[in-house]
Amino acid sequence: MPTRISTQQEKPSMVFVSVTRLRLKSPFYLPVFMWNNFLTIWQITNTPGFLGGKVLRDAKQTFWTMTAWEEQAAMKIFRNSGTHRSVMPKIQDWCDEASVVHWKQEDSNLPDWGDVHHRLVTEGFVTRLSNPSPAHLQQNIPAPTSSQSLPLRPRKNNAATL
Repeated sequence: MPTRISTQQEKPSMVFVSVTRLRLKSPFYLPVFMWNNFLTIWQITNTPGFLGGKVLRDAKQTFWTMTAWEEQAAMKIFRNSGTHRSVMPKIQDWCDEASVVHWKQEDSNLPDWGDVHHRLVTEGFVTRLSNPSPAHLQQNIPAPTSSQSLPLRPRKNNAATL
């Protein structure tokens, strides 16, 4: 019996992109935040399914993180484990602004921060915080003033147990 050849091309899998923007409400939280940020970045780069990302330290104690994942499930495994899971509840007290946006795209090329800001404003949502700023309450998200970001790359052996 002849083998049937499909004329349909396989649809490429979509890359899941996640962005967070956090603003610390006081410089008092900066040392503990930076330590946990370092541990969280280590966790990201060692999580299976992480494709790449970048972080940006912006003005007024504001921090942006953009990550690309093979699929949403890989990001959720990262989000719900390790340092990230233990530090997430503290963000409610440490920050006066926090917002998140997710989307799917066809490739792992990361957009520039201007495009990310546009998505955060038009598609994102704010996080519940203990003491939000007026801008947070009005969902007024300022654009980043810096474009100097640090790239994140997956470790070659990112199958580490976290």
